[in-house]
Amino acid sequence: MSHSQDHHAVLEHWMAEEAAVRTRLRGEPGVARPEQLAGKTGLQQMQAMLDGDAPPPPIALTLDFMLISVAAGRAVFQGRPQQRHYNPLGTVHGGWFATLLDSALGCAVHTTLEPGRGYTTLEFKVNLVRALTDKVPLVRAIGEVTHAGRQVATSEAKLIGHDGKLYAHASTTCLVFDLPSSKRS
Repeated sequence: MSHSQDHHAVLEHWMAEEAAVRTRLRGEPGVARPEQLAGKTGLQQMQAMLDGDAPPPPIALTLDFMLISVAAGRAVFQGRPQQRHYNPLGTVHGGWFATLLDSALGCAVHTTLEPGRGYTTLEFKVNLVRALTDKVPLVRAIGEVTHAGRQVATSEAKLIGHDGKLYAHASTTCLVFDLPSSKRS
């Protein structure tokens, strides 16, 4: 099998995985209600989104990307680079790269949380290593946790094309904390 056949097979597989996720989604993008997330681990919360039991975030619709899969310490997002994401130079804006990578980085951390715990991004760094245009039909941001501690978590992500090329990579440090109780004392 030639490289172009391999790349075509990967593209078809990625498109099929996206179609399968889309069949499970229900309703419009939004923010999950507290009762949809209560008592669930971070991984269960992310899985609820994939199963259509919690809405996808509005930013995913705005920027043409979606959650494809989650596992403990891992999150995969897939995006479609479009001309509407271009900067004035005619390539995909770095902010689009950053948003996809930040989503994979943060959600990978999210999968490690126990019920009642939350996180916020403290810092993240993006390295853009190759220009991206709509000639690349799909890319994936693959985030994996490097460290999941009680107060700090770190993760790394790569943005790759169906052709196996690396377009960007990133890292993050997240602050992990107890969520405020919904009951007032």
